[in-house]
Amino acid sequence: MRPLSRISLASLAFSLVGVLALPASGQVVPVVNPELETPALFDDAAGGNANGDDPAIWLHPSDSDESVVITTAKEGGLYVYDLDGAQIQHVAAPAAPGPDDEAGRFNNVDVTYGFGGRDLAVVSDRGRDHVRLYSIGHDGHLTDVTDPAAPFVFNTTQEQVNDAETAYGLTTWKDSSGTYALVSRRHKTSIALVKLLAKPGGKVGYQVVRTLTLPASFTLPNGQSWAPCMEPDELAQVEGMVVDQQADVLYAAQEDVGIWRMRADLTGTPVLMDKVRGYGVPGTYDPETEECTPGADPGYGGTRLTADAEGLTIYYRDDRKGYLMASSQGDNTFAVYRKEGSNAFLGRFAVGPHDGVDGVEHSDGSTVLNVPLGDFDEGLFIAHDGANTPAVPDRENTNFKFVGWGDIADELDLDVDTDGWNPRD
Repeated sequence: MRPLSRISLASLAFSLVGVLALPASGQVVPVVNPELETPALFDDAAGGNANGDDPAIWLHPSDSDESVVITTAKEGGLYVYDLDGAQIQHVAAPAAPGPDDEAGRFNNVDVTYGFGGRDLAVVSDRGRDHVRLYSIGHDGHLTDVTDPAAPFVFNTTQEQVNDAETAYGLTTWKDSSGTYALVSRRHKTSIALVKLLAKPGGKVGYQVVRTLTLPASFTLPNGQSWAPCMEPDELAQVEGMVVDQQADVLYAAQEDVGIWRMRADLTGTPVLMDKVRGYGVPGTYDPETEECTPGADPGYGGTRLTADAEGLTIYYRDDRKGYLMASSQGDNTFAVYRKEGSNAFLGRFAVGPHDGVDGVEHSDGSTVLNVPLGDFDEGLFIAHDGANTPAVPDRENTNFKFVGWGDIADELDLDVDTDGWNPRD
């Protein structure tokens, strides 16, 4: 997530128009209404340093009304909510291993079903460079089952971990060979394929199978080389990721570049499916302001995503069809593509204020499920809101918004298919 100061103009445009979103393209996009929201999280000592980031939905095996939403809150750990948005559990992030070491910091979460007879919440621990595993009980409560001997994902020593080039984005994938997590690395362009392993005593560990490194620089049509303007020693990282479980395809959002499509096993050649608007725009980093000053736009960027490209999620339909959805964080909208074929673009939407619930701004993570869930009988879309209101002075305020899928489908002329897919099948 980029600092708020770098995207304040897009935020202002959203707040000024109220029911209309004006993205960087200047086009008006449809606005859908949130039905409810979770309680505010505050990123300070009084709030437990809780900063919302990424949600995942766990589907109850026998009663979908008892399903829960699991969310990350960075140093605040995990928060679990029912379908009314009420908190039912808080799980603290692990403590630092030593006085000068980084404590746990939970970034992304996903759910996988039927691993050794259990459902698991799989979490990237950015502070400790681990994948953490939580067994999900019949009541939706989480129990930590991480193998105490679990290795670092990207580093070899604690000193390297403390430099914070650690596990960042995460999604899960399962095929006939096992259950996996795809994990990206903070401030780098690499993605690791991590296989989950059953360990003695009901614990779950993992091993890194292979890694893939995405490009950090690009050759433009005019022959010039371009790389996104970043802070020194940083590269254009990936955070938002999702696997098309029907096609074994990974989509990965490189924040200042665009969305990549590749094989989920990280073999083959990745394809840049769509670019952010700023792709190809030169920039000069100013160490005093810690900002990038952009140069002239050569016109090589995309038209649907404004950096950062963030959370990715998939709405499944029957016949291996569905919709890929991406958070366009820089203009507070969500782009929708077909998941099949050549990923045709279908439109954009924003989540606006409604009936006392504010809209979604600066969204990091999102998730969607097509099955009926409680009052959401046409499916549920959940988005992180990075600027929850009412604002509280001097307190960073985040939470998660719940939106009925039917409202999104109506606005963009998409299908509602409540029985074409079930993540437990």
